[in-house]
Amino acid sequence: MFRTGFLILISAILFVSCSSGDQQVIDNPFDGLNPWPDIRNERIQTLLPQAMQRAVVDTWVILCRSNNNDPLARHIGCENAVAPAVFIFELDGEQVRSTVFTPPGEAAALQEIALHDSIAVVDRSPGALTEAANYLNNTHRGKLAMNFSETNEIADGLSFTQYQRFTDQLIQPVINQIISSEELVFEWLSVKTPAEVDILRKAAELTSKWEIEAYRQVIPNKTTDKDIANFLKGKMRDYGVTDAWSPDQNPAVNSGPDRGHAHPTDKIIRPGDVIQIDFGIKVYDMWVTDIQRFAYVLQPGENEPPEDIQRYWEVARDANRMVLEVMQPGITGLEVDLVQRNWLSENGSMNVMWNTGHPVGYVAHDVGPSLGGAQEGREPGSTAYEPLRVGNVFAYDGFFKWEIEGGTKTISVEEMAVVTEDGAEYLTEPQEDLILIPSN
Repeated sequence: MFRTGFLILISAILFVSCSSGDQQVIDNPFDGLNPWPDIRNERIQTLLPQAMQRAVVDTWVILCRSNNNDPLARHIGCENAVAPAVFIFELDGEQVRSTVFTPPGEAAALQEIALHDSIAVVDRSPGALTEAANYLNNTHRGKLAMNFSETNEIADGLSFTQYQRFTDQLIQPVINQIISSEELVFEWLSVKTPAEVDILRKAAELTSKWEIEAYRQVIPNKTTDKDIANFLKGKMRDYGVTDAWSPDQNPAVNSGPDRGHAHPTDKIIRPGDVIQIDFGIKVYDMWVTDIQRFAYVLQPGENEPPEDIQRYWEVARDANRMVLEVMQPGITGLEVDLVQRNWLSENGSMNVMWNTGHPVGYVAHDVGPSLGGAQEGREPGSTAYEPLRVGNVFAYDGFFKWEIEGGTKTISVEEMAVVTEDGAEYLTEPQEDLILIPSN
């Protein structure tokens, strides 16, 4: 339940709007044409050659199809595939040449978007897979990457039957050169262009703004966690943006003990609660945010948080700032995570199981270096040893965890930041102070 005056005001606005036939005007930074087609072309032309060189890949082959398409379909232009098609990218010096083997049904659209160097239109019999295999058998030299991976689900789009059917038509010397595309995909997707960073910056600003607005609606002893979530869902509908992750758990709103990644409940918000909002939006159906904001509900007679809550907040906030200070090209995610772990240990926090941060961009947990691996009793994953690069974008937390009635509570000051030539910078104004909600 929200403030009565707020509801009356909204009702009046809607009444006037409906009566006059006018619609409420929204200043939406994501109106207009989707910039993805131009950005995709830039990424293929400028970032893919570098990624193939770093991954030591000569050729990359992606098999596309309808209904259960490869996760990378939109990145290479085969999102509209119906009949099977094959997209081949070949490294040629400092450039990449792309060839598409496609049946006639999709050829016209591929020719019109002009994303690829060559469109080979093939009959359905023998089909695109056979023609592409014949092409590779006659021309291919060097390492051939395909989309299978044990560690990177974004690079694991090739089904067993697709792999079997395609490789059955390749000669043994070509088969001997097949490798996983996971390193190539890691190198390519982990770097965002300046245009993409600008989009993520605008989306992050909107995400944070709405979370703060949501806290302004809280009436202690009446508003529930789910009410806050519903307010944010309404904002998303008004602006035509969608969920950054599973709709049931976006936003995650929690005024009680830790629940991890979970849906908001009907728990009533009470004085003395520390409230967490973990929220992300998807804009242009392509780029996503992931930001957390925290509030404290004042007890009757309080004008500021209790000393212990204030200290927990400050430790977590300062941990977030320390992480930003050490983020720079060349440092590993494990080294970044260690900075926070040492700080938490010095300041009496319980062990926090989550990584300090993760890449964010096309999905909430995107491809790229992991800012983690230094947790107690946990072996670092392989991406924790990867160096940060200019253009890596992260959502990362500053932590503090303590015991409360019914379990534990964790403050996780989550901000978004991009790695630059000489360090890192936030994508939106970071939260400096706990948001205080009066009890009356």
